[in-house]
Amino acid sequence: MTISVERLKKRTEFLRVAGTRRKWVTQGLILQGAPRPGIKPDTEYAGEDLLVRVGFTVTKKVGKAVVRNRVRRRLRAVAEQLMAELALPGWDYVVIGRNQTIDRPFEKLVDDMRFALRRVPDAKPSPADSRRPRKGGGAKKPGGSTKAGGPAT
Repeated sequence: MTISVERLKKRTEFLRVAGTRRKWVTQGLILQGAPRPGIKPDTEYAGEDLLVRVGFTVTKKVGKAVVRNRVRRRLRAVAEQLMAELALPGWDYVVIGRNQTIDRPFEKLVDDMRFALRRVPDAKPSPADSRRPRKGGGAKKPGGSTKAGGPAT
């Protein structure tokens, strides 16, 4: 059974995977995963969809463009090695690079990815981050002011 691996490219796909809050953190990377909508991974139907999609992201906190691109290339190489054999069919994954990814030995990155791929499907969703404002502007503060700067009525 050969699984084909494709790429996630649209922002909405990345946000959907992140929205499930199912992730596993290792020293070299963070792996988020989510079953694709309309596919139940525990049924025989999931076996018919032998497609795994994976996306890569690295924040500016990791470094400048040259460093981020190198981290992304390393993560792509790790994913090429493991995704076809260990990823679950019908799932989407997002691999997030970390500061340690650039200096971590390649064999350790492979071990990190292997471990995370086994753990993500069983991971409990992480709690929502209360520090982040919700889409739509967030909650209004009581006793706020009007646009002109005066007290709200």
